Amino acid sequence: MPPAAAPSSEACRPYTPPLVADLPIDLSNQLGEQLSRSLDVEGKIPRALEALGPVAGRDVLLLDGIDGIRAGQLRELGARVTLAESGTAGSSVADRSVDVVVNLWPSSLGAAPDDLAEAARVLRPGGRLLVVHDYGRDDVSHLRGDRPEYGAWSRRSGPFLAGGFKVRVVHCFWTFESIDETGEFLAAAFDEAGRTVAAGLKRPRLSYNVAIYHRTFGEPGAGEAGGAAEAGGADGAADMAPGATVVGGAADVFEAAGSAG
Repeated sequence: MPPAAAPSSEACRPYTPPLVADLPIDLSNQLGEQLSRSLDVEGKIPRALEALGPVAGRDVLLLDGIDGIRAGQLRELGARVTLAESGTAGSSVADRSVDVVVNLWPSSLGAAPDDLAEAARVLRPGGRLLVVHDYGRDDVSHLRGDRPEYGAWSRRSGPFLAGGFKVRVVHCFWTFESIDETGEFLAAAFDEAGRTVAAGLKRPRLSYNVAIYHRTFGEPGAGEAGGAAEAGGADGAADMAPGATVVGGAADVFEAAGSAG
């Protein structure tokens, strides 16, 4: 009998879990790892989660998340992180046992009823639901074409603001080491759309706007408006109507008010 063939290097490579829960786009492992090193190197997303939660010293439920980049960032902020699948956390997460629920780039369109019901069940009085998604009106949106989260979701009639949420827009970047690396990544990940966007870049980074939709559940007193005002004061955000322009180079975020939560 001939000797068994040696396993290939691919077969010997340890399994790496997908980074979809940590990233806004489903990419192959190699491209996903490259994007994970480039997305929001300034750390604006975790700082915004802390401002809107806060999460430090609190019990935080990360829906549909992996024990990866975002979970690590929350722990670095001092959060006690629990992972659970959205809509099915009832078997593992007790009623009124967490202070903040974070849902990162959910696959469901808009504010899914199952996720809202689950948040209402597990959150303590005054608990916060933070939903992170793409906002659009940036370089990254040109890679992906027309999507419902680009504009429609942030209108007052959209699924979030009409449901008692407010939105904070965080102005982030995908930052690469060089123009060449940027072009190679965009071409490999997005084909012709990537090459077109890369051709118009002057620096090795893409503008990327992230929306954090947020609201308070079952609060005993202060109210959503009070919580949002406190969060805005923490990082200098201004309250503006949806679609308003941020004025001043130092502004990273703006707040758009919806109906009361």
